[in-house]
Amino acid sequence: MKRIYLLLILSLCTSFVSGQEKDTPRKGEGIHAFLRRNNRPEAKQYEEFIRLNKHKLGKSNTLIQGTAYLLPPITVSEQPKPESANRKNRTGTNPLFGEKYKNYEIKDNVLSGACFYLVSGHGGPDPGAVAKVDGRELHEDEYAYDIILRLARNLLQHNATVYIIIQDPKDGIRDEKYLNNTKRETCMGNAIPLSQVARLEQRTNAINSLNFRSKAKYQRAIFIHLDSQSKKKQLDVFFYYQNIKQNKTQSLRLAETMRKTFRDLYQKHQPDRGFSGTVSTRPLYVLRNTTPISIFVELANMQNADDQKRYISDNNRQALANWLCAGFIKDYQSSSR
Repeated sequence: MKRIYLLLILSLCTSFVSGQEKDTPRKGEGIHAFLRRNNRPEAKQYEEFIRLNKHKLGKSNTLIQGTAYLLPPITVSEQPKPESANRKNRTGTNPLFGEKYKNYEIKDNVLSGACFYLVSGHGGPDPGAVAKVDGRELHEDEYAYDIILRLARNLLQHNATVYIIIQDPKDGIRDEKYLNNTKRETCMGNAIPLSQVARLEQRTNAINSLNFRSKAKYQRAIFIHLDSQSKKKQLDVFFYYQNIKQNKTQSLRLAETMRKTFRDLYQKHQPDRGFSGTVSTRPLYVLRNTTPISIFVELANMQNADDQKRYISDNNRQALANWLCAGFIKDYQSSSR
């Protein structure tokens, strides 16, 4: 009787209909976590899942509890290839980057073995800081998200493992000066709550869950924001580190490495400019509650006219992503010695 009962439970959780496998999501699972649990982590499998189940998904492509979803097939071609067979002309694809940038070249293995959790501030019902430029309303979450996507793509080009925690299924990397405002961002497929504490808890829980399952020895999280202060106050990029016992030393080292990287690159590209970015700590919820070593970065004052050039220009957004990536590379290489 016990054997029959177990078989019945299995048949309810996973079934095959005309050769098509199904499964039901667990509580709190988004699409990415659901597909990873079912051994389907590839970007093209995500796209196929959306196509197969578009009429069963909730708002912003959220999973509905108790619903059985069709799973995309696992084919031989989707299995990971040995490093030796894929050493030259390696490429990757991520639809979150948008049509223009979704394909990328894996240039080297500089970050092979490193794992990153990237979080753009705010999102969903919370736009974050708001500025008005040329009659347009600009939202912090849109610019932070664009920079996060650019950073993610850079890290992937160095063969890192990257998790983009806050996601928009339609907005890829955008080259426009003024980015359209939406509320469709999710936390890895799950709707972002209205409550601030619930929002912060949701993203830290997502990171901690991934961190618990990851086997990577080097894992880092970064939270990217744009500040809002007096219009007269120009700010350089500044960094907060975790002031919790188990992470403080390495988090501080990462923040200092980032600051030095920005200072050196400004000295190289704008030698007369100088750089006054700071490193400090602050008891922010995400820094107190995120398990992997983390830093929190403020990239600009959205209200200051000079700082606005830093985030409105797509070239400058890419430069910020490039410099953050360079800082991660230096930190990873120094931690491996």
